Amino acid sequence: MANGLQAGARQFRKAARSLLFAASLAGMVGMGESAMAGPLADAAAQAEAQAAAGDAAGARVTMETAFGAFSAGLPMSISRATFVRAEPSGYAMYEPRGDSAFKPGESLISYIEPVGLSWAPAPEAGKLETRFTVDFDILDPKGTVLAGQKAFGDFRFVSYQRNQEIYATLTIDVTGAPPGAYVLRFRFNDAKSDKTASVEQPFTIVAPPETPPAEPPAAAPAEPAAQPPVQASPPATP
Repeated sequence: MANGLQAGARQFRKAARSLLFAASLAGMVGMGESAMAGPLADAAAQAEAQAAAGDAAGARVTMETAFGAFSAGLPMSISRATFVRAEPSGYAMYEPRGDSAFKPGESLISYIEPVGLSWAPAPEAGKLETRFTVDFDILDPKGTVLAGQKAFGDFRFVSYQRNQEIYATLTIDVTGAPPGAYVLRFRFNDAKSDKTASVEQPFTIVAPPETPPAEPPAAAPAEPAAQPPVQASPPATP
């Protein structure tokens, strides 16, 4: 049991260090070390004490709450964007497509994880909500917008805490687009603030393979010439 508790404490210390490193990457260094790391470090210390006392569930809640509050103050950004083969079954539960070359008429399915969303009290008692819309544009390699739509997607998430496992699945129909290179651009708009984040996904539509010309049908074999009928004469009478 003691070894398990020590291992749990080490995991929480590692998580705290990761959170503090994320804060520096987000440009929080200028706020001063105490302002930047204090709440996260305090939460990590509390979680370590809870884990050492055998309260692993409480330690997890402490860290989740602290990280949720920290993330809500981050600039909005996109942590992951990839083309996938089909609709994901859940957060991070997707099958990457592997390439960005699509056949004519094939739909583009994107899996995207936004971070830094704002949360506010929800109409449902005791719950919080976050909401964002998504615009999209399709551009050519020179940056010219060829097509697009505002508020193409509208997403609302309701939870008892600032849930961080949030993703969007976006499907774009490019039927009729000629073969060539394109860029798919998404813009995420936080409905609870003025924060936005954009991400671009280059892709190509490949030309269908050329169908070889059909071979002419083989000539039918010539029928043999008709032979004249042969009539047998009765034998001569001696």
